[in-house]
Amino acid sequence: MRSPENVGGICRRVGLGAGRVAASALVASCLLAALPAHAGGFLRAQGRHIVDEQGNVVLLRGIGLGGWMLQEGYMLEVQGNGTQRSIRARISELIGPEKAEAFYQAWRDNHVTKADIDALAAWGFNSVRLPMHYELYTPPVSDEPVRGQQTWREEGFRRTDELLSWVKANGMYLVLDLHAAPGGQGNDLNISDRDPATPSLWDDEANRDKMVALWRKLADRYKDEPAIAAYDIINEPNWGFADAGDKHGCSENGNAPLRDLLVRTTQAIREVDRRHIVVIEGNCWGNNYRGVLDQGLWDDNLVVSFHKYWNGTRRDTLEDPLALRERWNLPLWLGETGENSNDWFTRTVATVEAEGIGWAIWPLKKIRYNNPLQIQPNPGYAKVLAYWRGESARPAPAEAEAALMTLATHDIRYENNTFHPDVVDALLRAPGDDRSVPFKDHRIGAGGGTGMDTIAAVDFDMGRNGVAYHDLTSANESGKPDTGWNPSKTYRNDGVDLADGADGLHVADMQPGEWLKYTFTAANAGRYGLQLQGSRGDARVTLNGVVVGKATTGRPREVALLEGRNTLVIEAISAGTDLQSVQFTPPTAASERR
Repeated sequence: MRSPENVGGICRRVGLGAGRVAASALVASCLLAALPAHAGGFLRAQGRHIVDEQGNVVLLRGIGLGGWMLQEGYMLEVQGNGTQRSIRARISELIGPEKAEAFYQAWRDNHVTKADIDALAAWGFNSVRLPMHYELYTPPVSDEPVRGQQTWREEGFRRTDELLSWVKANGMYLVLDLHAAPGGQGNDLNISDRDPATPSLWDDEANRDKMVALWRKLADRYKDEPAIAAYDIINEPNWGFADAGDKHGCSENGNAPLRDLLVRTTQAIREVDRRHIVVIEGNCWGNNYRGVLDQGLWDDNLVVSFHKYWNGTRRDTLEDPLALRERWNLPLWLGETGENSNDWFTRTVATVEAEGIGWAIWPLKKIRYNNPLQIQPNPGYAKVLAYWRGESARPAPAEAEAALMTLATHDIRYENNTFHPDVVDALLRAPGDDRSVPFKDHRIGAGGGTGMDTIAAVDFDMGRNGVAYHDLTSANESGKPDTGWNPSKTYRNDGVDLADGADGLHVADMQPGEWLKYTFTAANAGRYGLQLQGSRGDARVTLNGVVVGKATTGRPREVALLEGRNTLVIEAISAGTDLQSVQFTPPTAASERR
């Protein structure tokens, strides 16, 4: 591990010294900035840290490629969610099995490409978690020509090799994650594509044999690859071993079958690979470790993963994993988190990084908006969804095929996705910086004319709640998915209510005390006309830290701008304030009006 003196030098070189930053989070940020991924060789567990071969601490900041090898219905806006196999059945019913197979080949060709991985690296992520579907690597037990023997499919291995080459080209790490295990590892069917009509992973020893054999095969293939960070050997088990009524294993105290499978899989990996980290996950979606470690550790290179969704962000929410780390002297990794607001992301990352814990956000892209990339589906796909919901007639086969193939060959590709810079900022900059930064490059008076310059209300700064904006509902800590911090679920992932009206997107229903901050550049100093545009409401205006008074939507007033950088805060005074834009009139036009 680097000394504090060395870390301080790194911080000065990369310019991370500004802002109030927790010392431990600053150390982690500086280490990341200073250490190119896998330049130090293989990663391993050393006490409570993940380190490289030189003993330098490496904090993984990553993204899970959810939806690529394994679809979940909500990512595709399929009503009632649905497993991949059920979605595939619907597609086959529409266009036939052969064309459905062509759709899935195109999906895998285009959902993740090198452009996606290049972008991740450019944004500042240093790792990728690959959620694997076992059926791309080996057939189901029922399809094996000889029961008990394993055959292999090149599709999964080929695509993993290709992804690894993209990761290596960017100096990043790759975590292999078995997301869909043979038979399915839980009663949350969607995450593992489980068919409840067939034996689960836990019901059939042959399924477990296949899982162990697959991991041995993967370990043998990648044993000499330092860019592989770890083997995450089973994603989110959720099964009631002692009580079938405990469907997801959250009350399980023994977890003996899970421990046995984790031990057995690790042993198979170690037969061919002694160097790579093995990541383990508990029951109850990765979080119930009762009984899993009670008989002691079975390997000296283990990392404990936990997952975190829709709860609080303070240190006390990490009580259980921190206790495991304290007892067993093992590194922790937040292997999956996300599906929340930007403010929640920032607070969560700040909390875990202050404890020296790396993380992987979920997912990179889907049709919904609260991820770095958003898929914008073609209009024909909306017709397919409407048919599946029972709201419209069945589309003609050619029409359905065109819509689905456009989705798979065009809409999901990186260059056609909508990039959400606010999400990336919330994950990588804002956790260690109490400043806001502009969402867009706002320039006032740059044209040199007398016309108005407009800042859209929805283009407020990026940053934490209380720094870039203040909203009374900034995140979902309810314990339940899909409660809104932005009810329109569009454009921004911050805790600010947006709505789409006749004039486009606007900030809606601001309550007294809620505010928005805008950082902009003025070409020249002077007294400018300022006018808030919106349907209703009174607001308090603060310019460059000084309260300049009240403004009512639709009524102009004057403000004195400085040349260069300025900050403007608009705070609602009246309940239900709607704000469409902030308009500035240059000094000459303001003088002529007087």
